[in-house]
Amino acid sequence: MNKSITQATQNDKQISKSIKRFFTRFHISSALKAANAYKRKGTPVTEIFQYMFLLIFSNRSMYMSLLTGKNTPDFAKDTVYRFMKMVQINWMRFTTILASRIINNAILPLDSEDRANVLIIDDSMFERNRSKKVELLAKVYDHAKHKYRFGFRMLTLGWSDGSTFLPVNSILLSTENKKNRINEAAEIDKRTVGYRRRKLSMEKGTHAMLTLLETAKKAAIPAKYVLFDSWFSSPSTLHAVKRMDFDVIGMVKKSPKMFFRYDGEDMSLISIYNKNKKRRDKSKYLCSRSKFLSKLLKTFDKNFREIFPVFISTKRREKPSAFFDNNFVNNAYFSEAASSSSSHLASSSSKAPISSRMTCLCLWSS
Repeated sequence: MNKSITQATQNDKQISKSIKRFFTRFHISSALKAANAYKRKGTPVTEIFQYMFLLIFSNRSMYMSLLTGKNTPDFAKDTVYRFMKMVQINWMRFTTILASRIINNAILPLDSEDRANVLIIDDSMFERNRSKKVELLAKVYDHAKHKYRFGFRMLTLGWSDGSTFLPVNSILLSTENKKNRINEAAEIDKRTVGYRRRKLSMEKGTHAMLTLLETAKKAAIPAKYVLFDSWFSSPSTLHAVKRMDFDVIGMVKKSPKMFFRYDGEDMSLISIYNKNKKRRDKSKYLCSRSKFLSKLLKTFDKNFREIFPVFISTKRREKPSAFFDNNFVNNAYFSEAASSSSSHLASSSSKAPISSRMTCLCLWSS
């Protein structure tokens, strides 16, 4: 083991051994090189990266290590800072390659062949309320708290087989509206990965989502479905994802620009809700399983490309949510959703055949 990651205590030694085994098993050195992370001279990149790993898992900071003089590396702190500032490193590619190796070498051998693997897209608020000089810092609307905050939107792509969830890659999104940006990007070489990453952070979230999916596709991450919420469910996004050979499952966006063909008529979602309201001595909505299967709705855009939405009522006294799946199987059956938590999104997928499994994914992602 390199001196840069040796530890005094037994626990630290065990952490060092675990990190070394992880680096060896998943070939971290080659993954770093594929992401353009290398140095022509000086301290090897792998040694610096191992030291950073050790700091995280041993719950230490580089500042305190240098201040106390314990477990100090053989290189100066500026070496670490220069490594972290290298604009030519494609960290998105690195995390995607690493996720692909973990999935294919460690997880898939334990799964059955009929298990459906999915990619999950979601965004969350990344607050930086105390920051003032961070690049591309923006005023972003937090949909959970219904307030504007200083920070970014973190768009994350994850992989799941129903039992395991593994982050694949992510990107911090600023805003395309220049008025809401507090700071602009630093001037760097336009030929570098860092410049393209900064440019991508100022584009729409739907475009960034497609970039994350393309990176996962190139890394050969096995998945058949892509799951996301209604914010991403525009017709153009659906067709773009379908062109990547992924099937889409998600909640339908209630938009006046989207219509559904129902009983031979082109209707909006609200009109279909109203048409299926409760009658005397009937359920609140005419949403029986047989009725779902016999009256599949076909939605279309200007190009008349079809998808299949399904209405699910998750709670009483509420209008049902509309989900779609562009690869619906006729023998699929439905189970009532007991929770709307996205953490249960794929938890029931291993208990049902593929046809019902993807429907359960719809239900649990509301």
